[in-house]
Parts: sequence; C-alpha cells; structure tokens
Amino acid sequence: QVQLVESGGGLVQAGGSLRLSCVASASIFSINHMGWYRQAPGNQRDLVATITSGGSTSYAESVKGRFTISRDNVKKTVYLQMNGLKPEDTAVYYCNANLKLTWNTPTKNYWGQGTQVTVSS
Repeated sequence: QVQLVESGGGLVQAGGSLRLSCVASASIFSINHMGWYRQAPGNQRDLVATITSGGSTSYAESVKGRFTISRDNVKKTVYLQMNGLKPEDTAVYYCNANLKLTWNTPTKNYWGQGTQVTVSS
C-alpha cells in the first residue's frame, strides 16, 4: 500500500530552485508531523526539515535560509521549496509522515519512495 508519494526532483544548476511535493493517501485518518529527509550515496539518512500539524517548522542548520517546508492539510500534502541549491544538496529526498491510517490503528511513521535531486556545479 503506497501511502506517501514524492515528486518534483530533478537536475538543476547551483543556485537554482526546486519544489518537492509529497502527497499522502486521501484515505488516511489523520496526519501529525511531517518531514523531509535526504540521503546521499554512502551516507546516512539525515533530517532536512519538519513541520507539525499546526505549522511549526524546524530545519537542519545546513539548509536554514534556503529551504522552506510547508503543508496543505486539505490536500494532505507537504512541500519543500529549495532555493539557492548547492552541489552538496545532491541526494535522494524522502518524505516522512507520522500518521494514523484509521481511527483504531496505532500512529506510526511512513516513508515515501524518494525523489532524486541533483545539483550541478
């Protein structure tokens, strides 16, 4: 069952911008906090940004001032606007959401399949 689907990745030059989207299944009962993570080859998966159900945000130090996370609770979608991209931002970006599939199932984290972001120098 696919619960989260990312899109918007691609190849851009340094200094360029991309907007990533992550759409959650419409049937999901409720969504709590959501976030974006990234993983470069040979590296661990690192937190990029998070956003609570109320819209409070948090960012990794490396992306502060350049990336903006937002969400649309009606569309059950979380976005990551990435400006001023650098080659070191190159990675697979993964959406994560803490959610309940139904009212009587436990809350847990789900991952999207990932979308590739490549920034050329």
